Formats: sequence, structure tokens, C-alpha cells
Amino acid sequence: MDKIERITALHRILKAARYPVTVKRLQEELGCSRATVYRDLAYLRDALMAPIEGDGEAGFRYHAAESERFELPGLWLSSEELYALLAAQQLLVRTGGGVLSGALAPLQKRIEGLLADHAGVDQWPVDRVRVIPHRGRKLDEASFRTVASAVLERKQLQFEYRARSTDERTKRTVSPQRITHYRDNWYLDAWDHERNALRSFAVDRVGNARLGEELARDLPNEELNQHLASSYGIFSGEPKGWATILFSAKAARWVADEQWHSKQQGRHLSDGRYELKIPYSVSRELLMDILHYGADAEIVEPAVLREQAKALLELALSNYEKK
Repeated sequence: MDKIERITALHRILKAARYPVTVKRLQEELGCSRATVYRDLAYLRDALMAPIEGDGEAGFRYHAAESERFELPGLWLSSEELYALLAAQQLLVRTGGGVLSGALAPLQKRIEGLLADHAGVDQWPVDRVRVIPHRGRKLDEASFRTVASAVLERKQLQFEYRARSTDERTKRTVSPQRITHYRDNWYLDAWDHERNALRSFAVDRVGNARLGEELARDLPNEELNQHLASSYGIFSGEPKGWATILFSAKAARWVADEQWHSKQQGRHLSDGRYELKIPYSVSRELLMDILHYGADAEIVEPAVLREQAKALLELALSNYEKK
């Protein structure tokens, strides 16, 4: 019995009880340990506001005067749990007609059934809650399948890569390490044999991909995590420095609640502004996110990043000065 089922069962037991129910009986009914019973009671009382009264000696029950009025909320999944189920459900819908559609149909129904159960309805209202993809890029499905196969089969991979920044085409031979879904797009983290370094490739820029005969070179997870997760965004690598950004008091209401990086440092200033410090390796993506805030964001340091932002803003302004 999982946590959701236990909480539901616990609620029904306490709801029907005319006298306090002992912990031992709850253990038997729920099929769990004494510690789990206490954790579930605490969750039911503190998170779901159930009117539980009693103690470990006499037992537990719902307060008689409030028992009739209390019911479990219609939806009590966490935001992450709800997102995971919704994302899975909508991804399955979007696969329609594919080779897996028939095999995945029972899973889709099961997910929709879970959502309906916890919403307290007979059928999940699909059009009432949505997960909307944002700025996802089209990719060649054949190349994607080859890339994913190379990652899973641990084979070297050869492909043509067209860099988005320069539009230059190069031929690459890599040992794929991971395939990563980031901001609604797929990236390949791989060891580039010619450059003798870890690189991240946008899969939508990969063409003519084919599996090699040789086994991929596997790098330790510690090295991958250090290189691919230590600096800002998908443009990974050892951090070359820290950026300090000041946000206006207005923007602070959003930025203070945002997670830009696992090692970020932020603080509210006395005048209401918000200071954010963040490590980065390649500036391109960081600049895009900062410039998203327009006049409400100012790069304080390093000077080179500040100058890059200034140059980009001047170029943007020049587009509006042309007649």
C-alpha cells in the first residue's frame, strides 16, 4: 500500500470510528510500521487539517463535532507530483498514432484515473489543467532515435553538427554520455574525441547521425556532474566566474522566488532591490535570461559581462533607430 492509499484508508478508519483507534490496530489495518502510522497521522493532521485527537496510549479518532464536516481535499498531490502526472499524460496524448500508442494506452488511462481519483471527480477534466510546451524546437526524429540509441547502447556516435551561433557544419565523433531534456529541447552530453573534451550538442542541430562500431568511452559520474552541472544552464563546464546582477524592487518579487542555479546566492537590499550572484561558464544563455528583464536588471560584474550586455542592448536599440 502506497502513501496515497494509506492516507485514504486512514481517513476512512478514523471517519467511521466511534471510539479511539489504537496504533496497533492502525498498523494491522494499514499494513505498515508504528513509525509510519505516526507519520501518516501527522501528515493527515498538519498538512490536510484533519480534526485528529487522541494520543499513542488511548488511540486516535476524529473530533466528534468536526468529523462530519471534514473530508479529504479533492486534490492533494504536491505541485511536483501533479506536474509529473500531467506531463506524462499530455506527452502520451501527443504521441498519438505512433508505434507505442497502443502499448501505452493502458498507462494513459491509469494516469488519467489517478488524476481523477485525487481530484474527487469521476473523469479527469483534461481541458481544465494544462502543461504547455514553451519554445520547443523541431528535430529530425531519425537523428533523435540514433542519438538516443547510442546513449543507451553505449556506442560511439558520428554525425554532422551545424552550430547555431556560426551556422558552421562540422563532422563529429563522440562517446555519448547522457541525453538531457532542458527547456523543452533535447541535448546530447558527449565526449568529443577530436577536441578531447566534454561537449553539449543540441539534438535538433544533429544530422546524418549513425552508430559507430566502437564502444563509447564512459566517464565517471562525478566528472560528468562536475562539468555538466557546475555552471549556468546547458552551456556547462567549469565556472569561469560569478556574475552579480541587481534587479529592481519590482522584478525582485519574481527573481527572489526563482531557481537559476543550485549554487546561486541572493539577498534583498535595503532599498527593495534584489542582488543575485550566479556561477557561469559561457555567457550566452545567462545574458538571454538577464536581458529578459530589460530595464529591471543590471549586471554589476564582471565588467566583461556588463560590456557584452551593453553591446547587445545597443545593437537592439539600433534596430529602432533605422528609418
